Amino acid sequence: MPDNPHNLKVDLPEVRTRNLAAREIVSALSEAMPAVAALWLRLNAALADFPALVSEITRLAAALAKVRRDRANLVAAGRATLNAERDAEPDPLYYLRDELRAQGHLPPESWGRP
Repeated sequence: MPDNPHNLKVDLPEVRTRNLAAREIVSALSEAMPAVAALWLRLNAALADFPALVSEITRLAAALAKVRRDRANLVAAGRATLNAERDAEPDPLYYLRDELRAQGHLPPESWGRP
């Protein structure tokens, strides 16, 4: 999966790049100003949280994209079911059952009723 899903407003690769630059600056400043070493360590620890946050944003964006796709597929199946019922098809609920099975909400077709 790409780092920057299309609906994400944050440029995650740029965030990673800036975080790395900030950590390099902190490292250089800590060598130049050892008197405030504790401050540099705290700042570096705070910057160290960013990679985990970027990974979590990426994971959540992918999960949201899947939920949106599943919802759109269910809407399409619902519309197809209504149209099939209107057209007097012999099994109008087929479309809805098929999508629910595809999303794992129903057992495979070989189980139970068709």
